[in-house]
Amino acid sequence: MTDEQSILDLFDRAAAEHQFPDLDHVYEYLIDCRLHAFADATRWALVVEKVAYTPRGGAVRDVVHVFDNAGPGAAPRWRSEIGTFDRVENWDEIEDEWEPEVFAGSAPVRVRGRDLDVTQPAGAGLVDVFRGLVPQHRDLLLCDEEELGWLVPGELPRLLVIDAWYQPDLFRTIPSQCETYVQLARVLATGAVDAYRPTHAPNTHWSRWPGSGSL
Repeated sequence: MTDEQSILDLFDRAAAEHQFPDLDHVYEYLIDCRLHAFADATRWALVVEKVAYTPRGGAVRDVVHVFDNAGPGAAPRWRSEIGTFDRVENWDEIEDEWEPEVFAGSAPVRVRGRDLDVTQPAGAGLVDVFRGLVPQHRDLLLCDEEELGWLVPGELPRLLVIDAWYQPDLFRTIPSQCETYVQLARVLATGAVDAYRPTHAPNTHWSRWPGSGSL
């Protein structure tokens, strides 16, 4: 398998080229995230999902970054934003016609063909509406098994699914200096799930990233 340092070097190169998951992106309001680690004796893959509301794009998207080695003997690579899945299917019904980024209040939010009830009233900010969907409907916003199968070979064993972790502020800390990604690189390189033993409290909840969506 690929050695740990090669994986960490890959993460750092991606970060240097602004292709590493950024939870504090100023054009995207963070809603939720999830991480998946896959590996067998010769291959590995790391999938990082970030569900975000992009006012300029008029969308809620699950933006997916994939890091892998593509097969035996292959060099590690990244596929930044390889999957960008739009989630809200009735945008024209939920955004106020005269006030952008405001909930019209006349229709539920439709995701994957399901109408989801909204607790916020008409006039609420759309970002609050979308974040309010997470407690009950987060699995509809994140990747399902079919979508993951488009990104990672279905026969590759999934070792970890992590819903909350410590994510570095990429302006201050490169991935190879972050405990989370050091430990994940070891999991990917060795297949040892118990190598992931975080000591830092998770910070991936949207409330920890006040800069997201600030522009």
